[in-house]
Amino acid sequence: GGYESASRHFNPADVEVDVAGRSFLVTGANSGIGKATAKEIARRGGTVHLVCRNKERAEVAKEEIVTETGNQNIFLHIVDISNPKEIWKFAEKFQNEHKLNVLINNAGCMVNNRELTEDGLEKNFATNTLGTYIMTTALLPLLEKAADARVITVSSGGMLVQKLNISDLQSGSGPFDGTMVYAQNKRQQVVLTEQWAKAHRNIHFSVMHPGWADTPAVRSSMPDFYERMKNSLRTEAQGADTVLWLAVSAEATKLPSGLFFQDRQPVPTHLPLAYTHSPPEDEEKLMQMLEEFSQKFKSVSPG
Repeated sequence: GGYESASRHFNPADVEVDVAGRSFLVTGANSGIGKATAKEIARRGGTVHLVCRNKERAEVAKEEIVTETGNQNIFLHIVDISNPKEIWKFAEKFQNEHKLNVLINNAGCMVNNRELTEDGLEKNFATNTLGTYIMTTALLPLLEKAADARVITVSSGGMLVQKLNISDLQSGSGPFDGTMVYAQNKRQQVVLTEQWAKAHRNIHFSVMHPGWADTPAVRSSMPDFYERMKNSLRTEAQGADTVLWLAVSAEATKLPSGLFFQDRQPVPTHLPLAYTHSPPEDEEKLMQMLEEFSQKFKSVSPG
């Protein structure tokens, strides 16, 4: 019932806005929170770019969004967020063809066994951390040119149990626990957001916990949790509410850049006495390591 009690304090007018003429990019937009967010933005007249990995499912999602909202300005891009070369290529093309006001980093995965991508990257890290880093970094020049530019990253409250660990970004040592690797990636997203907020003052950055929602991802990657909790999980639209609020409301940008949100409120990024704080040099080092990783996959275009 967390959403019900929190939503009593929401101001419905915050999200009753017309965003026609503004351009939004949502990764992982063919199901769950990504699709619910894209649909709500489309209802408000925004131009929505859906970035998805699976072409068939993405086309079905696009069709549903267009039909339900009557908004024809819905564009589809097929990109695998676990593939850094693909993201760079996509971003380069996108910058030449479109404008962008709001980037929503929603794509994510929780793979329970250690799997490597074709580039030899651990799958969770490649998608959740490096993919988010490259997509954002590659589109920053476009966002810098935009009015009221925003970047929202969908993290998870699971990150509260993890302290940033930069010594083993790809979880290569010790036993592999997919849930903890995911939580570590989500902690990394919080750090990225805080670091970007310091470095790019004219873009508003935020990161958020959607609450535990009944999404295909939760059903497939956390089946035991889902079975126990299915009657009390949020709907996809409830999970997407704060993403939408951060993306369209004027209220969101009155708050400082770089904060972590739940139910339209900034909340602490550490639990009391949890010893999850990390030294600033570790946070800076994370940025440096991700920059080095990302450059390895950036092809130099001729001329």
